[in-house]
Amino acid sequence: MSAKPVLLVAACALIDADNRVLVSQRPAGRSMAGLWEFPGGKVEAGETPEDALIRELREELGIGVKPACLAPLAFASHAYADFHLLMPLYVCRRYEGIPRGLEGQAIKWMRARDLRTLAMPPADEPLIPFLTDLL
Repeated sequence: MSAKPVLLVAACALIDADNRVLVSQRPAGRSMAGLWEFPGGKVEAGETPEDALIRELREELGIGVKPACLAPLAFASHAYADFHLLMPLYVCRRYEGIPRGLEGQAIKWMRARDLRTLAMPPADEPLIPFLTDLL
């Protein structure tokens, strides 16, 4: 068995006042383009998952999040062809600003129970039941 590099990515289930979850669509030109996912991104060297998530949410959605507003919910561990993804999923109900797709990505708010109707990356799908139970 050949070892694959482990990629640490932090993701966020952003929840609005109506208990809907924000998902974003991966833009054309990126791997898995067109699939819907929880916003977030790669944890860079020297960053904690929380720091990476705060940075990514600011860059991708234009919102401000404080570390105390991120609550860990679950994690995904998934083997892709070229790497193994480890992805903690945080829940965030308090943030500053109005989320908008700053990187050309579509975004939408959905009920947790309806997330299964979307085409999502394989690592994101197992996280849906945790959100359904929570909400």
